[in-house]
Amino acid sequence: MNGTIQRPSLRERCFRRDRRSVPAARRFALRNLVDWGLAECERASDVLLCVSELATNALVHGVPVGRQFMVVMRLDGDTVLVEVHDSGDGMPHIAQAPGEGGDEDEGGRGLVLVAALSAKWGVRERGVGKIVWCEFTLRSGASTAPSTMPVRG
Repeated sequence: MNGTIQRPSLRERCFRRDRRSVPAARRFALRNLVDWGLAECERASDVLLCVSELATNALVHGVPVGRQFMVVMRLDGDTVLVEVHDSGDGMPHIAQAPGEGGDEDEGGRGLVLVAALSAKWGVRERGVGKIVWCEFTLRSGASTAPSTMPVRG
C-alpha cells in the first residue's frame, strides 16, 4: 500500500416515505461531499439542490405507501453521479412551457432545475419503478469544512 486513504466512491441510503426524508437525503449528500473533499467546490450547492428536488419528486410521486426510496451517490474522478431509486409507477418529465399546462399545474419544475444545473440527467426503468439520475463535474476547493455549506430542512 502507498499510504493513500481510500474513500468509498459509492454511497447509498434508503429513506422512509416521510417529509423529513428530503432534508435527511440532503444531509446524506453533504456528508458524502465532505468525505470526498468536495464540499467547498463551486458546484456542491447545485448537487445538494438536485438531491433535494429528486428526493422530493420520489417522495411525492414515486414512493407508494409503505415503501422507501434510495439515494445513491457515486464518485468517479471529478464526476459525481446522483441517483434516486423509487418503486412508483410513471416516468417523470419536465413541465410544459408556462401557459400550456394551466396555471394551477405546480408539478415538474424540479426537473427543470435538475436539467439546468446538472451536466446530464435522465430516467431509467428498473425491475419495479425507476431511477432518476443526474451527473456533475466537480473540482475540490481548498477546504472541506461543512460549516460553510448549510443544510436547510
